Amino acid sequence: MSDRTMTRQVLLFISFLSLSSVNGQVSYSIPEEMAKGSLVGNIAQDLGLDIKRLKSGNARIHVGNSAECIELNKERGVILIKERIDREVMCRQTTPCALHFQIIMENPIEFYQVTIEITDINDNAPVFKKDAMKFEISESAVIGAKFVLERAFDSDIGANGLQSYSLNPTEHFILKLQGQADGSKKVEMVLQKPLDREKQEQISLVLTALDGGEPKMSGTVQIHVTVLDVNDNAPVFTQAIYKASFVENSQRGTLLTTVRATDIDNGSNGLVTYSISSSIDGILDLFEIDESNGEVRLIGKVDYETAKHYQIDIEAKDQGGLSDSSKLVVDIADVNDNNPLIDMMSTSKSIPENSPSQTIIAVMSVHDPDSDNNGVVNCVLSENIPFTIKSTSNGFYSLVTDSDLDRERASEYNISVTCSDEGVPSLSSSVTLTLQISDVNDNAPVFERSSYEAYIIENNTPGLSIFTVKARDADWNQNARVSYILEDSSVNGVPVSSYVSVSADSGVIHAVRSFDYEQIKDFQFRVKALDGGSPSLSSNATVKIMIQDQNDNVPQVLYPVQTTSSLVAEMVPRSADVGYLVTKVVAVDVDSGQNAWLLYKLQKATDRALFEVGLQNGEIRTIRQVNDKDAVKQRLTVVVEDNGQPSRSATVNVNVAVADSFPEVLSEFTDFTHDKEYNDNLTFYLVLALAVVSFLFITCLVVIISVKIYRWRQSRILYHSNLPVIPYYPPRYADTLGTGTLQHVYNYEVCRTTDSRKSDCQFARPCSQNVLIMDPSSTGTMQRMQNEQNILDEPDSQLEQKPPNADWRFTQGQRPGPSGAGGPPEMAMGTGPWPNPPTEAEQLQALMAAANVSEATATLGPGTMGLSTRYSPQFTLQHVPDYRQNVYIPGSTATLTSNPQQQQQQQQQQMAAQHQALQAQPSEAAPQPEPPKAAQTPASKKKSTKKEKK
Repeated sequence: MSDRTMTRQVLLFISFLSLSSVNGQVSYSIPEEMAKGSLVGNIAQDLGLDIKRLKSGNARIHVGNSAECIELNKERGVILIKERIDREVMCRQTTPCALHFQIIMENPIEFYQVTIEITDINDNAPVFKKDAMKFEISESAVIGAKFVLERAFDSDIGANGLQSYSLNPTEHFILKLQGQADGSKKVEMVLQKPLDREKQEQISLVLTALDGGEPKMSGTVQIHVTVLDVNDNAPVFTQAIYKASFVENSQRGTLLTTVRATDIDNGSNGLVTYSISSSIDGILDLFEIDESNGEVRLIGKVDYETAKHYQIDIEAKDQGGLSDSSKLVVDIADVNDNNPLIDMMSTSKSIPENSPSQTIIAVMSVHDPDSDNNGVVNCVLSENIPFTIKSTSNGFYSLVTDSDLDRERASEYNISVTCSDEGVPSLSSSVTLTLQISDVNDNAPVFERSSYEAYIIENNTPGLSIFTVKARDADWNQNARVSYILEDSSVNGVPVSSYVSVSADSGVIHAVRSFDYEQIKDFQFRVKALDGGSPSLSSNATVKIMIQDQNDNVPQVLYPVQTTSSLVAEMVPRSADVGYLVTKVVAVDVDSGQNAWLLYKLQKATDRALFEVGLQNGEIRTIRQVNDKDAVKQRLTVVVEDNGQPSRSATVNVNVAVADSFPEVLSEFTDFTHDKEYNDNLTFYLVLALAVVSFLFITCLVVIISVKIYRWRQSRILYHSNLPVIPYYPPRYADTLGTGTLQHVYNYEVCRTTDSRKSDCQFARPCSQNVLIMDPSSTGTMQRMQNEQNILDEPDSQLEQKPPNADWRFTQGQRPGPSGAGGPPEMAMGTGPWPNPPTEAEQLQALMAAANVSEATATLGPGTMGLSTRYSPQFTLQHVPDYRQNVYIPGSTATLTSNPQQQQQQQQQQMAAQHQALQAQPSEAAPQPEPPKAAQTPASKKKSTKKEKK
């Protein structure tokens, strides 16, 4: 009894085979549909194995190509259910139903064969293929007439399979079961009472199929009987059993056999149709029968390895509903259509290179589902490898070593196993096993060279990398991991480890201290390389370190001695000739080589034309005759430089007294003081001042350029607005973009159309809103002009136009224009051409001379020009003259009128309006602006400029 109170029967027998690889066999019997985790058997106890052996041997289950339905619990040594087992899915109708697998262990490799028989339980009810069966039976059918019914199908077997049938009701028919040679039962419905179509044309019956399980399960199908007339003979097959055979790779549509049934009835009652009534699942997918001629053909793909034969139930039925049945037995012949199946049961991923011969590296099983010679298999290995294959038992092979292995020669093998059967033609399968050869420490590290030389410059920083030694080991992984150590030795009685150190991993040699060439010039030591194997192997190499000199010492001045307490001076008589030896500067450098070569240079002297210094010997000599004008106190600064890179130097001050007697020298040197050294900060301040001045200069330059660009862009605005560009301005007149073209106290706003240069100027009544304003800096100009325009257009407005100021009248000679001369008579009348083409400057001068308006904006019509002038804030619209009757010619001072009478009336009206405006003004009248002066020509402009400069 198990924990789930399910009954199982254990059949245990252990048989030791003659072959050494198979150690035993055990069989179990369990029912199907056991729950997951259910106990199958105690394999450790049944095979007599220790649970520790199962763990150490990495015991596992090998089921081959079958689904894994069971599992091995190595902790308990038992076999458990991994997935629910359905016997009907696994074996269908095959009995007995058994599951074969092997239990494999390693170190050493052992395996046991286990067979588990799956017993059936009543978990499937009988099932009919059709939902209903229909019969058409003649009323003349005699008592005892048989009608074959479709049999039910039960997936269970044995006692749980289909056992009996029952038919209800039994008024006209009874059920008859007839055993057959294959153990199945033929189900027939037998007529026991004559039929009468006039009383009952349709009869409904229920056929029930029962199995023998506990509890019993059943299936039902409806039977519909239609009563026909006058068909009293049923078809009869010529044979009770038909036989046929074909090979498994036959094509679809292959004719198997032809069955035949006869009906002695005539007409349509004797017409027989054939059908397959087999209850075996899948038959209708493999075979078909021609319902008219009884030919049975193959329509599916059959496999000998799945089923070796089939039994097909065939039914013959006439038009009256009478039928007969027969059986067709089909045998399948095997062909060599399956490749051998290679199953690697146990493999070793790697083995050590010192493994002995005949070491097992893999165990595999080979199976060919074909039969006879088609299933006989032979296996071979690829050539030129130190391995061989041995057959241990039927279908099992071992792969073993055949000679010694060397990882350094071959670290990996791809072993190809090819298995072929003996069929015709032969089929084969191959599998490749990759085997790694693990390393054994059998090679010592080897240095690239037996001795090394390295150079290092003195005064190095401690820890500086000097050199790298490298050793290689032919082994692998840990055995090839090389570490480096210093062998114990000493340098000048000091351990070598206080001079250098070696990195254990990389072999980089580092300086432990800072070396001094003046103390030690070279030393040597030995480095040992050890691998990581066990036991460790090693080798040695000699390293010699050469220290190179560096210019690290400044020259030392031995003479003259520099003291701060007393003053030392060399005397030079005034009678000294050229080349007189004053003294000699003596210096030494403790460095070596060219770093110790010294050069002497005169850096500073009171009189550089009097003394010189020998470049190599340091002798100070006179280079000219000493005279009485030479100062008594002479101070020389001599620089002593070595020849290193970079050069180092020292300075010495030499005091020289030019005198003939010692008292003279003493009196001069009592107040001798050393020259003050220049302050280093002075240079910094000078550089800073230069930088500030440069920055200010660049800033001013940028500002000037920006202003120029801004003014150029403003001039481009006038250029793109189609206004005339005026290249010449009279003196003391401001730019048109600023305050107009009169003196700086006036401001003009000029509005002109694009065609104004081609026509006369008229000051007409405003008639348009399109005004072009040349003053971009003004704000609200348009609004002001529109307000003033509304005032001018009102007929009842009290503001009237006044005549121009009499002070602004000019004679013909004073008016600006070409030479101030009057034109011919036709010009005075406004007719005739221009005497000369007026320039733009002359046109503007004429406009300024004729302008006498204030804060009024004239809106231009086609071909006219409007002008508004702002003299001062006190000037109002009362001073605006009426130009509607006058015409001003650009570039001329002439004023054209339509007729003299109209002009005289206009002047009288203007004088009257001006008189009224003067009475209305307050007592404190605003001062009148100065009238503009006549325009100057470029020549007069130059003269005035010169006067202003004077």
